[in-house]
Amino acid sequence: MTLRPSALSDRWPQVPLGEAVEFLDHRRKPITASERVAGPYPYYGANGQQDSVAEYLFDEPLILLAEDGGHFDDPSRGVAYGVTGKCWVNNHAHVLRPRSTFDFRFLCWHLAHYDISEFVNGTTRAKLTKSAAERIPVMLPPLPEQRRIADILDKADAIRRKRKEAIALTEELLRSAFLEMFGDPVTNPKGWPVKPLGDVVDHLDAGWSANGDARERTADEFGVLKVSAVTSGIFRAEEHKAVPASAIDRELVTPRRGDLLFSRANTRELVAATCLVERDEPRLFLPDKLWRVVPRADAATAPYLRFLLAHDRLRAELTKTATGTSGSMLNVSMDKLRGLRAPFPPIDLQNKFAALVWRSLSAKAQHQSAHERTEDLFNSLVARAFSGALESSR
Repeated sequence: MTLRPSALSDRWPQVPLGEAVEFLDHRRKPITASERVAGPYPYYGANGQQDSVAEYLFDEPLILLAEDGGHFDDPSRGVAYGVTGKCWVNNHAHVLRPRSTFDFRFLCWHLAHYDISEFVNGTTRAKLTKSAAERIPVMLPPLPEQRRIADILDKADAIRRKRKEAIALTEELLRSAFLEMFGDPVTNPKGWPVKPLGDVVDHLDAGWSANGDARERTADEFGVLKVSAVTSGIFRAEEHKAVPASAIDRELVTPRRGDLLFSRANTRELVAATCLVERDEPRLFLPDKLWRVVPRADAATAPYLRFLLAHDRLRAELTKTATGTSGSMLNVSMDKLRGLRAPFPPIDLQNKFAALVWRSLSAKAQHQSAHERTEDLFNSLVARAFSGALESSR
């Protein structure tokens, strides 16, 4: 949710940001890579916390407003955030101390949801200079009204954060359930039979890397998935390139509910990523860098393989076999994947785990839907708050 200056309420006066805050930019300092340590103080920049350091420059509630960076191209990301306590701020964020006429939390919300693109200059690297930032208009309601608005937005934000955390917990809970039921697949404390993956996999389906346009497909087009559709461990259907139906000249490997997808090529940190497909996607298809792993029904389940291959140490064993001279793109061959040795519990136990996984993913989908509705409501609340339409309950 972003606010244009024209969307601000005319119920209250507006003042330039230079009158609303004191700029403490003279106290910012750049920092070298060697100074980033596992220290007690957070180190902030234009995009949030960068690392930690052993010293601090500031020790008070402050607002950091991005000075430069590619994120200016996407106003929805937000360009301001609040910090409290001892911290270090580099020279890529303006440091703002609100004056007594402004509530800290209110001004944080105000600037965090502001589209300041008209104040940004630069072609190769966008920049918000101090003189331009000082001209940004901000609303000045009475302090009690500022605090009321901040209280409402704080409470609404807490609700949406809890929903988001509940979604993120699904993967962690399933990972814990996997270890509880099967044990560590590297040490194999439960003594399951160890076999090469090729013994339990029926076949691997490779896709086709068609040329596509870097945009979302239309209803009558197809979409070729990008590797990023898999790398997070969650299937992201929106990560694709549009391909005209007329360009399709072969049978496609389309994602189906229950499929296990495997990324054979990526950086060392991301290669061998896996995910489960939660619904049929007949208008999307796999590129050659993604495989569909089809297990033998009597030997393995897709959910078991998903969490087996996602185990850090087992995945590290697999990525050691990845070939490639550049760290930017490594490749795992089908033979190497089939040759990976791992424990395989009885199929009935795997099926119990699979049922748990699908129940959890179904619940997560409901949480996701609720979270999206909460986001919409929150954005509406922000718009109403700064347009003057957030009426008091009195």
